[in-house]
Amino acid sequence: MRAIISVVGKDHVGILAAIANQCQKYDANIVDVSQTVLQEFFTMIMLVEMDNSQFLAFGDYLLEYGKNNNLKIHVMHEDIFNCMHTI
Repeated sequence: MRAIISVVGKDHVGILAAIANQCQKYDANIVDVSQTVLQEFFTMIMLVEMDNSQFLAFGDYLLEYGKNNNLKIHVMHEDIFNCMHTI
């Protein structure tokens, strides 16, 4: 299955590397990444492929990781993302 990860927070060195490392812990393969810095804010969207059975635990883990690192991280199943953005 594929999932969308969004990350927003105050920019600092190593955010992309840190999130990629967390993805590796759940065997989530990063397929695509888009990131930018808007003034002092870092924003990123990742597309990952992973085992469906790990999705809920992965989402909870990244939510908690974000809270502990002053980042807003959301993980969404690709199907939900697509439905939300289809008119």
